[in-house]
Amino acid sequence: MNCPSHFPRFESPREISRRWFLKHCGVGLGGIALGGLLARDGFGAGTPDPLALRRPHFAPKAKRILYLFMAGAPSQLEMLDHKPKLAEFDGTLPPASLLEGYRAAFIDPNSKLMGPKFAFARHGRSGAEISELLPHLAKVADDIAIVKSMTTDAFNHAPAQILMNTGTQQFGKPSLGAWTLYGLGSESQNLPGYVVLSTGTKGPSGGNSNFGSGFLPSVYQGVQFRSSGDPVLYLSHPEGIDNELQRDTLDAIASLNRRHLGRWGDPEIATRINAYEMAFRMQASAPELMDLRGESARTLDLYGAKPGTPSFANSCLLARRMIERGVRFVQIFHEAWDQHGNLVKDLKKNCLDTDQACAALVTDLKERGLLEDTLVIWGGEFGRTPMVQGNTADGRDHHPDAFSIWMAGGGIKPGITHGNSDELGFKAVEDKVHVRDLHATILNQLGFDFRRFSYPFQGLDQRLTGVEPARVVRELLA
Repeated sequence: MNCPSHFPRFESPREISRRWFLKHCGVGLGGIALGGLLARDGFGAGTPDPLALRRPHFAPKAKRILYLFMAGAPSQLEMLDHKPKLAEFDGTLPPASLLEGYRAAFIDPNSKLMGPKFAFARHGRSGAEISELLPHLAKVADDIAIVKSMTTDAFNHAPAQILMNTGTQQFGKPSLGAWTLYGLGSESQNLPGYVVLSTGTKGPSGGNSNFGSGFLPSVYQGVQFRSSGDPVLYLSHPEGIDNELQRDTLDAIASLNRRHLGRWGDPEIATRINAYEMAFRMQASAPELMDLRGESARTLDLYGAKPGTPSFANSCLLARRMIERGVRFVQIFHEAWDQHGNLVKDLKKNCLDTDQACAALVTDLKERGLLEDTLVIWGGEFGRTPMVQGNTADGRDHHPDAFSIWMAGGGIKPGITHGNSDELGFKAVEDKVHVRDLHATILNQLGFDFRRFSYPFQGLDQRLTGVEPARVVRELLA
């Protein structure tokens, strides 16, 4: 229709009317408009946007994730999994039947049992049993779902953390955050779609593999933010460089990169283009994001946050601000929970540092109407043994066979406790939830069938849940 052979012949250019142009060239104009829209959404000619919004398999309950990763593994027996029988058998040897085939990281499995060190009480209409260490979480008991039957395959920190975050103990696989960003794209134009904060005494034992992109394009990996100063190093202009000069420089570099991308089609070139542009936009957006002074006194008090003072509380408040600005996945690593000794002292400190802000996130998101489609996850890589470790009778070893997490929002049923471990807290015995099941459930809430959600790599359709059995834990769903 728009081929030149179909154009009428005009004796004079004046004979070409606007009405004729719109009538005969409409499809061409529509094609130009469609091309622009496709390019914006990552399709068609030009430089595709790898972070363009994409539709999941079905309508999602959760549009974003906020993962509070308690690295080092908090003791479920002192926090979320009340075991009166363990207190009753304190100082005795565990039954031989429980130890059959059991592997521990450090202690002799025949170490004596140690009763819980803190009292529990029931809270809320749900009657959830929560430790005295978590008075703030107790106030939102009816807004969370506690899972007391988690299991994993690893009993050392690095492989267990990588398994919890990537679905495998092997290095080089995409993290949950990277899969989320790959599947849904980013809603933020001025901030990374996947942000990582670290607030503990050190970074996670599994290192950057916990938030890497693996075989996915590196544009989907987590971007580490610092909790004070420039959120990313070298974000501020060096002396003698202004916005105009930097813009001209970036335009020249982008032109060369696009030429190179058109020739080779390497997705890492698109990642580089995106990273340069994102960094430029962040120079304006990031300082405003990091400035907590604009928050109300009530909000600062709710979190226990103090502007300008790095803390877990500040990071939680920053996470809420990121969620509001379209960041798809925020993960806070608090590596401080590896209590092989000094259990009582260290747990008190860790809970004092984190409990208020974790509960504040649930409350704040709910008040702002964000909890409904924001999935909040709290938990570590495994649990702690019912047996004692250390000469001071004040420590617990790594334990993969039963541990606890909690979740809130994003279509998760509030005010429930799911699953259980045996009366000594040794093994999950009721409604077990493996790490793969947790991942399948998270993907389901994001709108993905975990069996179909894949990426082609090395001749296989790779999945977060791998090839071993997994299930969506529908009992957790609202």
